[in-house]
Amino acid sequence: MKKSQEEIKQAKRIQTSILNPYEKKALVWLAERLPAWVTSDMLTFVGFLGAAIVATGYALSNLNLNWLWLASFGFVVNWFGDSLDGGLARVRNTQRKTYGFFIDHNVDVINECIMFAGVGTSPLVNMTFMAGVLVAYLALSVYVYIDCYLKGEHRLTYGGLGPTEFRILAILVNTAFIYIPALSRWKTHISLFHNEFDFGILDGIAVVVAFILFFFYLVSFIKDISYFKRIDPPKPFDKD
Repeated sequence: MKKSQEEIKQAKRIQTSILNPYEKKALVWLAERLPAWVTSDMLTFVGFLGAAIVATGYALSNLNLNWLWLASFGFVVNWFGDSLDGGLARVRNTQRKTYGFFIDHNVDVINECIMFAGVGTSPLVNMTFMAGVLVAYLALSVYVYIDCYLKGEHRLTYGGLGPTEFRILAILVNTAFIYIPALSRWKTHISLFHNEFDFGILDGIAVVVAFILFFFYLVSFIKDISYFKRIDPPKPFDKD
């Protein structure tokens, strides 16, 4: 089933996160007060810059855990740019829906790869587990984009949680590890698939997050099978 360009552009945004009602008002307030020379493309770059700051902060935390403050600051910068680029266009009624969709989601993938890789270079979590979280995130992202094309629905949140909530949780975790150094020192040695490594608190959190993301992916996939069967039923086979 192929949709027209106009139908794809009008995909309905589904945003049901816990903070969405308050965040939406804050973003509109900020967008209305930004200087005229600030553009959506600039804000997209700010979001990318924030992702780079996040990765740098986590990498430098190998030297001192206080560098996690830089990573937390990067999450704020990333939120500002990533959340406001589309919001600014909507407030100014200057949307470029095809271009915006293309740029925004490609940059999102780049940003997530940078941030997850940065976290994996820190002393807090094994890169293997962060790679698992990234794979789960990208799988769910691909599903969202497929639904956006086929159903005209652009789901931004799952289980009441969206990117903003995850950024806040990451900042809270960073703060906890800064003020309670014992959290980063607690490790247990495990063997998994003939690989030996230390397993810490954030490794456990990463495994749980990866399973949750895969769970949302599989539940959504199974749920939508019946929907697509109904709108695109099998055709009778005519031997003649």
